[in-house]
Amino acid sequence: MNHHHRLDKSFGFAWKGIVNGLRTQRNMRIQLASSILVIFAGFWFNISAIEWMIVMLCIGLVVSAELFNTALEYLADFVSPEWETRIGDLKDMAAAAVLVLGIFSTITGMIIFVPKIMKMYF
Repeated sequence: MNHHHRLDKSFGFAWKGIVNGLRTQRNMRIQLASSILVIFAGFWFNISAIEWMIVMLCIGLVVSAELFNTALEYLADFVSPEWETRIGDLKDMAAAAVLVLGIFSTITGMIIFVPKIMKMYF
């Protein structure tokens, strides 16, 4: 198998993971919808290149964190199909990591967009 074919397969597996996340995870669909709205807002408010980099970084981090969280949940459920306190704690911490990143990304978005909204309407 040549290098190019292996790379194609790797991207295929990654794409399959994204599609699976969107299909099975409500939070992932909410994050995708929020990301699309933020991207439209970025164009609407003509944000700077630096602001675009920050927005894209936040989107990428939150979506990636959600995918890691989902993967960890799948693994935990496979390893321990019966409910177990330590597995529950692990899942809670992984979900908390996504929440913390989401909160700080929201604050970052507010720092970028609220002054532009205020300037436009007030």
